[in-house]
Amino acid sequence: MRHVHLVGSVPLASAHDVFSTVSAALGDRLKRIPDGETGDRSDWITWLEPAFADNAALEKSDELFRIHSTGTARIRYRLKAGKSVQDVRFDNLFYADVAKQSYAEFAALKQQGVVPKDARFQIDLVPAHSVIWLFLQDDLHQPLDPVFNQALKREIDKIAAGLPHDQIAIQFDVASAVFARLQRNEPNAYGRNRDEMLANFTRILTDLADHVPADIELLFHFCYGDSNHKHVIEPVDMADMVDVANALSSGIKRPIQLIHMPVPRDRSDDAYFAPLAGLKLRPETELSLGLVHYTDGVAGTRKRLATAERYAARFSIATECGFGRRDPATIPELLRIHSEVAI
Repeated sequence: MRHVHLVGSVPLASAHDVFSTVSAALGDRLKRIPDGETGDRSDWITWLEPAFADNAALEKSDELFRIHSTGTARIRYRLKAGKSVQDVRFDNLFYADVAKQSYAEFAALKQQGVVPKDARFQIDLVPAHSVIWLFLQDDLHQPLDPVFNQALKREIDKIAAGLPHDQIAIQFDVASAVFARLQRNEPNAYGRNRDEMLANFTRILTDLADHVPADIELLFHFCYGDSNHKHVIEPVDMADMVDVANALSSGIKRPIQLIHMPVPRDRSDDAYFAPLAGLKLRPETELSLGLVHYTDGVAGTRKRLATAERYAARFSIATECGFGRRDPATIPELLRIHSEVAI
């Protein structure tokens, strides 16, 4: 039996519905279960806009930003007149508040036998480089990245203080703000070239990861974006993801339980998976491959899986990204595909 990793979002009505639905469909194939990021959180990080809109040092600019040509346009924020980066503070990001509410549902359903007894509650956090890419003008990325990540650390502290460590896992979503930049190899706030960016992103993620207490599971979700069901950039192969995974594996002091890597629907070729031969994960780290796709079902998923098996001995299965932008009516069939392939 292969395990199944759920990346994060599931477009059902509530956390209760997510926990009960995925548990019924996948049972012991699940080591961890997210709350589905339902309601206002269904579009990944857009629910964090109040941290910028209500910030006393920031205001809307005249810059309309899209992460790719058909992505949803958003107005970025800039400093108010007379304000400096030293005036910007991010207080409550609400991750811990939401996690505590969802965990109460999770724990109750586990006690009732609905949720698998060994499953952990998964909490997904997004580092600054993705959030501020969407919300802030480019000139603010370098100075405000550490400010936002300090706020994220405070959320981790609140989660660790309020929830039982042996019942939870924390996942960092490492998305196209990292991988599109690495592949494009164009100068930006995180480096003049790919090598500098790789070093800086690794340093940032290592610092966040080592802030998570060692008895809370640590997960990473790598992603190339899903705005309007389109990647920010099409990955050439898995080389950038392997390099980031290897750097994290060698740099992070605490255990890493899982690293997830996406597989585009049209990539069942050896060239895409070949870099996995150079993957150097630690013994405790599970590789999860996001090769399940609703649109070509069991047959297409098995084709990608067969190629992956030539380069990785063991791995769990997942989708490329969360389910959140899907029609909720597709979720039962998508879960069935997971269940049929995970044998």
